[in-house]
Amino acid sequence: MPPKTTYASNNTLKFIVFCIIVIVVSATGLKFYTEKKSQPLVPKSPEAITVPVKSKTVIDYDKLEKDPELKDLMQKRKEEYGIRNGLDMILNSDESVKIGDSTVSMEEILEKTRLIKGDFIEKDIKDGRMASGGEKQKYGIHVVRPGDNIWNIHFRLLNDYFGSRGISLSPLADEADIKGYSSGVAKVLKFSENMDYIYNISKGELEDNLDLIQPLSKIVIYNMNEVFAMLDQINYDKISNIHFDGETLWIPAEQ
Repeated sequence: MPPKTTYASNNTLKFIVFCIIVIVVSATGLKFYTEKKSQPLVPKSPEAITVPVKSKTVIDYDKLEKDPELKDLMQKRKEEYGIRNGLDMILNSDESVKIGDSTVSMEEILEKTRLIKGDFIEKDIKDGRMASGGEKQKYGIHVVRPGDNIWNIHFRLLNDYFGSRGISLSPLADEADIKGYSSGVAKVLKFSENMDYIYNISKGELEDNLDLIQPLSKIVIYNMNEVFAMLDQINYDKISNIHFDGETLWIPAEQ
């Protein structure tokens, strides 16, 4: 009968080899774990997300006389319309105006004026433009001062307009004649009340009472395209023939 030592030796050898494999594998795994743990954690960078930010240009009324660049910009804009003292600023529809501690965008004002007029509001988000047809509009701004009234504000603007065309208005041009009839200039001024808006910048709302004007808290706003489209149709030589019925301004056809 053969001895059993050979079988026992083989089992011992297999056990030893198995133990060696386990030790090697464990050592390798421990080394890998240790190296991985010692490395700093670097989070995966997320893909960049581009968020369009609409830049707003703020025209600061308090800096008009202190900032040479701003003063020159406003001067150039006014010169395009022949305006000198009739307006303080001319803003684009995508700009904002700041007076004291209050800032308001023209878009916000225009939304409110269009709601009053019943017009459909159209916004072009991509271009930041807001106006009928998506075009940029220009708006004249007069900041109300002590002693101002709406009639004199309109008269200064009208005086600038005709002055740029070589016509000098008399300070009494808006007075009634000896028979008590309103002059042509007065009728134009009265009609102009339908073409402006008074915005209370401190309260953030439109005003409908033209008599209650508080200095530096309100601004008078003109749509430059509308105002000058109307004025360009007036022949000053025939301004005395102008008729105004409270809503419509016209000159009768020549007989």
